[in-house]
Amino acid sequence: MNSDHIRIVLVEPSHPGNIGAVARAMKTMGLVKLVLVAPEQFPDQQATWRAVWANDVLESATVVASLDEAIADCGFVVGTCARDRRLPWPVLDPRRAATEMAAKSLQGEVAIVFGREDNGLSNDELMRCNLHLAIPTSEAYTSLNLAMAVQIVCYELHMLGAEGGLPEQSNAQWDEPLATQENIERFYVHLEETMSQIGFLNPAAPRQLMPRMRRLYNRLGMDEMELNILRGILTETQKRCEPVDWSTQNGGKS
Repeated sequence: MNSDHIRIVLVEPSHPGNIGAVARAMKTMGLVKLVLVAPEQFPDQQATWRAVWANDVLESATVVASLDEAIADCGFVVGTCARDRRLPWPVLDPRRAATEMAAKSLQGEVAIVFGREDNGLSNDELMRCNLHLAIPTSEAYTSLNLAMAVQIVCYELHMLGAEGGLPEQSNAQWDEPLATQENIERFYVHLEETMSQIGFLNPAAPRQLMPRMRRLYNRLGMDEMELNILRGILTETQKRCEPVDWSTQNGGKS
């Protein structure tokens, strides 16, 4: 993907705060080319406030009078669309569209066009696009504000470039090695001894306590440091407790 060839186009944005929020959404995902088609208020202090640390995106934004001018040099244009159209048109969700946009960005300029906050892009504007992009939402509530929609699309593009550098497993960058089975078994012996010593586990009638404790700790996937901490707690507990004499419990019955 060539992010320098990807631009976000906002058609007639009505609120400067939305422009600033879009700039922030873009920059967090590595996109910086913003084109504004006939904005009602820009530049504006509200846009600057909402952009936070993405003011450079606002300062370099291009303002044009028409959509035709915004996409004139683009080889691939994607129009965001929230509703079905009478005439079938190529349409994809953001994740699948991102793959196609990334590929096209290696060949030339790509524009992702977002419509007005209240009613989106017109039919005539959508017919200027090679592809329509629809963001799946809950049927109970389908409304997305402008910056949300831009963030979703930019995120999917960013993930294409970031995917190779992301950990494939949740503990891939863990700071300690996983506890070995040998050490885990020592822990279970220690745990059982301690629970018996403090009167929590009756060795003569353990029921399902140890299997349940094993199930609990096995789910965690403990590392060596965590295991050492737990064993340290057990050791200190044993030092401070008088061992229970189970032979005297329940009338001397074991």
